Formats: sequence, C-alpha cells, structure tokens
Amino acid sequence: MKTKAAVVTGPGRPFEITEIELDGPRVGEVLVKFTASGLCHSDLHLLAGRTMARYPIVGGHEGSGIVEEVGAGVTKVRPGDHVVCSFIASCGTCRYCSTGRQNLCDAGRTILQGCLPDGTFRFHDGKTDIGGMCMLGTFSERATVSQYSVVKVDEWLPLEAAALVGCGVPTGWGTATYAGGVRVGDTTVVYGVGGVGINAVQGAAQAGAKYVIAVDPVEFKRETALKLGATHAFADAADAVATITELTWGQMADQALITVGFADEKIISAAFDAVGKGGTVVITSLSDPEGLSLHVSARTLTLYEKTVKGCQFGSCNPQYDIVKLLRLYDAGRLKLDELITTRYLLDEVNQGYQDLRDGKNIRGIIVYP
Repeated sequence: MKTKAAVVTGPGRPFEITEIELDGPRVGEVLVKFTASGLCHSDLHLLAGRTMARYPIVGGHEGSGIVEEVGAGVTKVRPGDHVVCSFIASCGTCRYCSTGRQNLCDAGRTILQGCLPDGTFRFHDGKTDIGGMCMLGTFSERATVSQYSVVKVDEWLPLEAAALVGCGVPTGWGTATYAGGVRVGDTTVVYGVGGVGINAVQGAAQAGAKYVIAVDPVEFKRETALKLGATHAFADAADAVATITELTWGQMADQALITVGFADEKIISAAFDAVGKGGTVVITSLSDPEGLSLHVSARTLTLYEKTVKGCQFGSCNPQYDIVKLLRLYDAGRLKLDELITTRYLLDEVNQGYQDLRDGKNIRGIIVYP
C-alpha cells in the first residue's frame, strides 16, 4: 500500500513529505493508522545527525492510532483497538523485561537502524529500504510495527492526548518519580521544561515535593511550569542557586533532573552542584554521542554520597505505565491537554519543528484527518 510520510534523507536536511510504499504486517506485527503524533525534541537530533541513525528514515516516535490489521501470532491487540505506540519496544521475556526493566528491553537494539526486531524494513521507496524512527515512524499516515511497540489503551480516551504518553510524558514523569525517587517534602530542580521536563515537574509535584524549581530560558515555558506544579522558576541555573540555598537552609536540593534538549558539561556540573549530601542527579537528556560531557569531582561524589545516573524512558515500563498515566489523566490527576500548544498537519512538520526551536511550543502535535 501507499502512505504519505515525512522522511529524513540525511543529517542537516529537513523532512521531505513524500508518498512511499508500506508492507503489511508479518508474524508478530501490527498495521496502525495514526491519529496523532507528538513533535518530540529527539527528532531534532535526528535532523541534526546527533542520533547516529541510519538514513533515510521516517521521523516520529510518539504516536497513537487505531489497529487496522494484525499479522499471525499477534495476541495483544486486534483490528479496531486503540493503541499508543511506545518508542521503547518491550518483549516481556528478555532479561530486562522479566526483571521489571522494560525500558531496557533487548528488542530495542535496532532502534537507531529503524528496522523491526528481525532486521527488516516495512517502508520502501523503490528498491531503497526506509527506516522508522525508534522502530515506528509515526510521521506517516500508517505504519507497520512490532506488537512489542504497541500498548492497547481505553477507547474512550482522546487519542490526541494519548499520543503524548508514547514518549514525553512517561520520560519526564518517570525521571522524577522513578529515577529521581522524589519523596514528600523534597526539593527538586528541573533543568529544561519543554515536552519532557514539564512532565518531570508534574511528576515531582505529584510525588509530594515541597519545592519544585523549574529552570528554562524561555519565559512561556517557565509560566507553564508554574501552572503545572512548579513553585519557582528561573531563566538560568545560576539564578536558581541562591533560592535553592535559601529554601533549604544551605542543604541544597534532593534531586536535580536534567531534561534539556541537549545536555553539555555546563548544565551537568550545575546540576551536580545544586544537590546536597545524598542528592541525586538524573540525566535524561541526550548529549554528544562521540564526546564526554560528564566531569565532576570524585571527592565530592564520595564524601557527599551524591548519585549521578542516566535515565531512559523515565525508567518506566511501557506496557504498565502508559496505561497508568492515561488513567491518571482520565481521573484529572495528570495534565495532558494543557501540554498541546499547537496542532499541525503532516505537511507542516518542518514549521512545527521551527516553532519548537523558537521556544513557541511545550508540545506540538501532528493530527491526521
């Protein structure tokens, strides 16, 4: 079949809107007609060549839609089911899934190549195989994906809002609640409150943090953070230090959560200095794939028992946490509609990413007619 999609042909190039071939589902695969797809910052890294991905590739890894067809052996979903596509595939049986770490599942080993777990592709342009971002490619009207990448969700939930729970929401929320371990009465600093960080703010507030301090250079994002759980907001890390010191009587923050678009040595060092004894720094942001960006004092790390840790997908288990977060939303406890700043058609994807670069969006989404 044919499908309209936004394809990146190489680093430094914009998305090209084109019609490509799409194979139907094979064993263990699902054909999804997308309803919405979030414009996540990780696709900016794809455009810039920072992901070490294989090109050409269909962008998009945060989508929701309706199952149209299933291949042999698929037991999780059936045609007509509403699903969210998780950018983290989870098989349920590997070493990591079976020990409660679905976010590290071995099925995700082909995530940068864009092929399915068997090493083959479903998008094509003539004889050229085209990958799908994170084994998905949600910037396409339809995609054939592994059943490991889909999560059935309640049919009464709006699919536009549900799309955000495929990546940004659990990544941010889990950065605070799981990886950061925010507890009642803690002081938590969040660096970068875009589509991921704004949900770290929500997670920290829900976990009971006494103070949630948002740091972001964009005024619009700081204002949004204050509406969704932040108690204080600052334009840069240096401005936040005095307030953190004052609020904690010099003991500093319990957690520093790094959710900026691109983590460098400067922001990591600032986060390390912002936490006190026993404090935790969580690095969720991507950084230079070929460089070293973490340089901290081993003496301070030891004597103050600080922790610096990485975090993928908020340390969430997609098959469980995507459903849980959507039910929190359904109960009015998690804000999703408020995260959607602008809606775009697929033809407008490049404008959507320019708006993201310009700091105009918390989260833009593509909607499919």
